Amino acid sequence: MLMLTVPKEEYLMIGDNIKITFLGGNDRQLRVMIDAPKDVNVARGRAIKKRAIKRAAKKAAEAAAEKTEIQEI
Repeated sequence: MLMLTVPKEEYLMIGDNIKITFLGGNDRQLRVMIDAPKDVNVARGRAIKKRAIKRAAKKAAEAAAEKTEIQEI
């Protein structure tokens, strides 16, 4: 893990084709701009967690429905 203190509008390069620019912020939020090729998936941690919760709920609902079908037979 890398922890940095960077000035506004400083940027980091990841490889040759991913650029992360720090646009500023305040105590609670930091604004960043990510320039990456379209084939690179860029997602916020909150969005990833939300998708995982939805997937788990869907699996649980499917398992419950399957269990109900088996009991009805």
